Amino acid sequence: MLCAVGDLIEDVVVQLRDHVQPDSDTPAIIVRRRGGSAANVAYFAAKLDGRSRFVGCVGADPLGDSLIAQLTRFGVDVQGERRGRTGSIVVVATTDGVRTMLTDRGNATDLNSSNAAWLNGVTTLHLPLYSFSHEPISTVVHSLIQEARKRNIAVSLDLSSVTLIAQLGTTAVQRLLGDIMPDVLLCTHAEACAVGVSSQQRHGARLVVVKNGPNPVVVFGEGVNETAFPVPPVADVVDGTGAGDAFAASFLAAHARNTPLVDCIAMAQSVAARVVTRAGATLEES
Repeated sequence: MLCAVGDLIEDVVVQLRDHVQPDSDTPAIIVRRRGGSAANVAYFAAKLDGRSRFVGCVGADPLGDSLIAQLTRFGVDVQGERRGRTGSIVVVATTDGVRTMLTDRGNATDLNSSNAAWLNGVTTLHLPLYSFSHEPISTVVHSLIQEARKRNIAVSLDLSSVTLIAQLGTTAVQRLLGDIMPDVLLCTHAEACAVGVSSQQRHGARLVVVKNGPNPVVVFGEGVNETAFPVPPVADVVDGTGAGDAFAASFLAAHARNTPLVDCIAMAQSVAARVVTRAGATLEES
């Protein structure tokens, strides 16, 4: 079972149907979805494997109640704490699928206790870089990593955001990678460049998976020569929100079963391709 630690927040997805008209009306479709990178990965993992676990601090408010209920309905075991308010992200998606995200994380970074029982039955501990951006959640995550290593639980890290990398600093992120030595590092090409990750310098990561939009996925690591996997074209792209989280969940689920690398990538690409044809990080039709 996969366990993801981080944010559970609301995505307000705004799909523009025209160019923004200043001081006037702009046609759009607005959809509210469950969001947060860690919660999204937990959701997709549960859809694929029937169960997963999410750990985080969720607002003690009706929105938090609703989002937890949504995760639970799909087989996610929600653990952690409740306090403050639930955050939201406004995702503005243009007609070509490009996204701009306006982020308010609420109290999502306020997780301040660690429970070893959260790792019971877990095969992979998944961590977005967002979970290292603030205290006290960063200290909690480091504690869970130590416990995971004692239990031989695989640790995966997603670099999450070029903007976040810039805020934390390249050197700090490189040092983090060296400390964690993730079994799987997931990132975009831009994120890999921002941190200086390459097949010649992995900064401690054992296996690196680099996504680059419609361009081939590149994989390299211990015992794995740099290999490129073409990305099948996807028609009718609606919204890229959650596609990376879907890719991560699918890849990690297959990798935990010792599935051949080529099949791990194919499965991840297939699920991500389904997600981009929907509004928000979901596999549901509506």
